[in-house]
Amino acid sequence: MPQNVPSFAEMLADCQRSAVHLEMRDAYGIAAEAAEFEAWKAGDDSSRYDRTGRRRSWLDLVTQSVGRGVEIRRARIVSEPVSEYIRFEHAGTPLNIEAGEQVRWLPRRQASDIALPGNDFWLFDDRAVRFNHFTGDGASAGPEVCDAPAVVKLCSSAFAAVWERAVPHADYKV
Repeated sequence: MPQNVPSFAEMLADCQRSAVHLEMRDAYGIAAEAAEFEAWKAGDDSSRYDRTGRRRSWLDLVTQSVGRGVEIRRARIVSEPVSEYIRFEHAGTPLNIEAGEQVRWLPRRQASDIALPGNDFWLFDDRAVRFNHFTGDGASAGPEVCDAPAVVKLCSSAFAAVWERAVPHADYKV
């Protein structure tokens, strides 16, 4: 990771109003969650309800940020029928919501006419974009931060269009 890229926690700490996240992959290969995903596939879904386990630091960060007035929204564009990984994400989303995130799902077929950036991203206060780059097998390939007005505008409009069409988590069945 380039040294000049602030950590996600630093970027969220600087955020005053909103942090929005657009996810567009049907599977991720994040090393930190590999054991949890394997256990879930084997029928042990206890980690998806564990607020004190691996996800604790994320959930605490969300709770703190929302508590100081930052609106956190996550939209996921997914292929249907959904992948096994998306079912895994869906099963764990209630903890995100409990922490204060708002989460919606958009079937990929409903996104065909939306101009989307090429990578997943976080947009902070409509001023800075943090792209999440991934390898072909879904492992993290590091972030990139951009504050170019045209890029911020693309990400803002893409997220807004997806959010408007997307289904709230409680109503999206996998």
